Amino acid sequence: MNRFLIGAAVVLASALCFAQSTPPAALPALAIKPLAEKKIAELPAGPLYWRVENYPALEQAQAAAGPTGLAVQAAGKAWLLTLGPKGGATAGATPVAEIGPIPNVVATQYLLRINEASGRPGSVTPVHTHPGSETFFVLTGETSSRSPKGVLRVAAGQARTGLGADVPMQVSSSGATDLHSLVMFVVDANRPFSSPAQLP
Repeated sequence: MNRFLIGAAVVLASALCFAQSTPPAALPALAIKPLAEKKIAELPAGPLYWRVENYPALEQAQAAAGPTGLAVQAAGKAWLLTLGPKGGATAGATPVAEIGPIPNVVATQYLLRINEASGRPGSVTPVHTHPGSETFFVLTGETSSRSPKGVLRVAAGQARTGLGADVPMQVSSSGATDLHSLVMFVVDANRPFSSPAQLP
């Protein structure tokens, strides 16, 4: 083989190695919007569930919210999301879902938060952790949460409890249509709400 062919082979091999090591283009970011939050000194007793209910208007949901309830507006509806024991109900509300029991969280002060997650198919969050539990209620599309424990998929109209404290995860819009979901949190109020992490 002459020098020209050897040189061409080296250039081609180098180009192939570079192509294989170059990461793919960045995926679009999943949009995360906090809708409501409150701090509480202690949680209700016993196994806890998130109760999802609708009201005709946000003002009615706000008036009905107790110590562990958060009223939000999303997808053209007024929602009341309440943390408490199984089987509860709020006067005047239309029941939608009851999700739990949520993973246990132990802290000296707690933060309850409702986030809205939205994005076109393929949108993702960075890998991260939370100092508490996360619960998903999907309005449209599908969400997937990838962690060392596997992949949790939640489709439109479904609700699922997510992972416990400090488990690395990456959440994505994994359906064929745009994702729109409500995400409910119970976390340690004295720690950062979200921290960067890595998946094994």
